[in-house]
Amino acid sequence: MKWSLKIARISGIDVFLHWTFLVLLAFVLISSFSGGIHAIHLEGFWFILLLFVFVLLHEFGHALVGQHYGVKTSNITLLPIGGVANMERMPEKPWQELAIAVAGPLVNLGLALLFLIYLAISHQLTNFYILSGPDLEHSLSYNLFTINLILFGFNLVPAFPMDGGRVLRALLELKFPRHKATNIAARIGQLLAMAFILYGLFNNIWFVFIGIFIYLGAGAEANYEANRSVLVHYKVKDVVMHHFSLLQSHDSIDKAVKLLLDGSEKEFLVQENGVVTGTINRENLIEGLGHLGKEALLSEIMNRNVIKLKPEMPLDEAYELFSENQVEICPVLNGDELVGVLNRENIMEVLLIANTTGQNKAGQQIALLSHFSICSNARDFLRSYVHYLFYRLDDFCRIRQVSIHQCWRVGQIGIC
Repeated sequence: MKWSLKIARISGIDVFLHWTFLVLLAFVLISSFSGGIHAIHLEGFWFILLLFVFVLLHEFGHALVGQHYGVKTSNITLLPIGGVANMERMPEKPWQELAIAVAGPLVNLGLALLFLIYLAISHQLTNFYILSGPDLEHSLSYNLFTINLILFGFNLVPAFPMDGGRVLRALLELKFPRHKATNIAARIGQLLAMAFILYGLFNNIWFVFIGIFIYLGAGAEANYEANRSVLVHYKVKDVVMHHFSLLQSHDSIDKAVKLLLDGSEKEFLVQENGVVTGTINRENLIEGLGHLGKEALLSEIMNRNVIKLKPEMPLDEAYELFSENQVEICPVLNGDELVGVLNRENIMEVLLIANTTGQNKAGQQIALLSHFSICSNARDFLRSYVHYLFYRLDDFCRIRQVSIHQCWRVGQIGIC
């Protein structure tokens, strides 16, 4: 994630701190000095700092259980609204997803029990509501117990894609296909997200941000699973492109730019000694042209992360590889023979054709949203979502015969 500072690497997982979190800590620390230098109270500062330690432990609960089931987590990012564990995928088996989803909240429940035991054995707590003394340490311990209990309960709210929503989907999968279970969980999640937004407007602004992320995340993941349910009926060989341009690693950037301008291709394979060793896209060429000049070689700027596909591979598996590896184009090999290429646009066209021919039971919404789950970054996702909203709004206005200016409102992560 951009604008994030790497602070640690634990069990092969990079931990990042977003700059907005540092701003929050600075704000709390400055507020502690508001009563003057002799009236410094750092309870709020330490509470916020420890809160995000608990959030980090929560995310590692997800990540480590995921590793047990073969699901890798590339990084964890701490944000003011919680933590985000960037897992490459979710397991297909419902009980495995259930285990990963509950792991985080159970970490917080365990921490809450530890603080409760500490409060009990140190005689600081006579019951759940009364502290035996006004000491700062006592009240901080009690607050840490309380916040872990809140994190446990809040994350189990069935607002997909939060932990509770994933638990709900896993349970629904015992009766329904995965894409249908996801759709049901996403609709429930979006309803709860709207409730969060309404609550936040009148009470706590943080709930507005959380509600927006839940709403967008639920829609994107439901769409992702709906797309997969369509693509499972195809194989790579059904959509492979046989007509494509092939560049060599010793070719200049200038040659690739001319090829880019001369046709409709935006991504290219790059060969070296007869073997595909890299790929290059329009953004690589523009950046390379600006920094290295037109005479630089493609070997200096090409992406060497090459995902090789086979003609018999199910298209939904290829779709996952595109999303997991953030690649734009892949070579299709029959043994050692290069028989064609597959890119993101191919996948989009399959979804549009499936919608047109009625094969896509989720209807036009999936075709319109299909770009979301293969967007390369959050900016592209939000832009696509706004385009979709404009389309739905325009469609609604035409049916109701009202002006588009009379009705406009715009309504992934893993939260904590």
